[in-house]
Amino acid sequence: MKKINIAIVGLGFGAEFIPIYQRHPNANMYAICQRNVEKLNAIGDAFGIDVRYSDYDELLKDPNIDAVHINSPIPNHAEQSLKALRAGKHVACTVPMATSVEECMEIVKTVKETGKKYMMMETVVYAREFLFVKELYEKGELGKVQFLKASHQQDMDGWPDYWPGLPPMHYATHCVGPVAGLLKLEAEYVSCFGSGTIREELAKIHNSPFAVESAHIKFKDSDLSAYVYRSLFDVARQYRESFEVYGSKKSFEWPLIEGEEAVIHTAKKEEHEIPERVATPDYAHLLPAEIQDFTTKGVYDIAENTHLSFTQGAGHGGSHPHLVHEFLMALVDEREPFPNAAQSANWTSVGILAHESAMQGGKLLQLPDFFNA
Repeated sequence: MKKINIAIVGLGFGAEFIPIYQRHPNANMYAICQRNVEKLNAIGDAFGIDVRYSDYDELLKDPNIDAVHINSPIPNHAEQSLKALRAGKHVACTVPMATSVEECMEIVKTVKETGKKYMMMETVVYAREFLFVKELYEKGELGKVQFLKASHQQDMDGWPDYWPGLPPMHYATHCVGPVAGLLKLEAEYVSCFGSGTIREELAKIHNSPFAVESAHIKFKDSDLSAYVYRSLFDVARQYRESFEVYGSKKSFEWPLIEGEEAVIHTAKKEEHEIPERVATPDYAHLLPAEIQDFTTKGVYDIAENTHLSFTQGAGHGGSHPHLVHEFLMALVDEREPFPNAAQSANWTSVGILAHESAMQGGKLLQLPDFFNA
């Protein structure tokens, strides 16, 4: 059975993935990389990983590494992805792909030049809610899809480093990904409006004044458009990543409050019978038996390393093992992962251009053609 030698870069959120790779039958969790040597060694010791790097450039010189999974801060994503591709490594990278449209295009072109695979690890398109809606769609239960909507709202006060004052749409893939990903649509152009204002000390950091940014996305060669909105500061809202789909036969709506059940609306019933609450099933059965536990349990509980205090439970809709499995299988089967480089660039650039649109009063902005770059 073919095994891929994996190196994980960045061990905050990134450490969540270590036990998943360790258990996956097609992976060898080979190396870890972290600038903080004390943290590097603590995690290496806890998970029994001998190959450790505090210098990313040194890691890339290691001929044993087949692929890197990048979990570094957002400003480093593009540079580290490009370096890895040019060093002959496949790349999985946490969201977003990059911070500029130009960087997105450079990664797409470098993937083509090197022949290596790139996958943006967008959690929502592997969350159980998305997989449930995808199943309904593929079975024909939704009928003709007529409209898609998504949101991502959170309160980021107190977050460190580059987060304060971040333009809302600069971190938009969690809501752009599902509306584009369900039908594998390509965003063609976008228009976005800003609404409200955040505190002056936050607004001046990125010259981004808006409390909320809401965008309409038009899809290429499709009669569909989608609506997405984001907020990060000075908006009262429980954390919510929502995804909603309206079809001719059935529609799916995300619950308003965390912990409640989603709603399915079915056409042509008595009015009071149209909506019904549904429990979203888990999709662990799509995974190898060795990693099925990771859709519902925190990885540190399973690995008996709770003393590291990194337990994040089954966050992100149980998506982490699905992401790992998709990336590894794309490498083993020598096929494109989902999302691939062009799709990742398209989704990321929607957010970047949406913010530019909002700063220009809602101007329509065209997406580059990443698919024929």
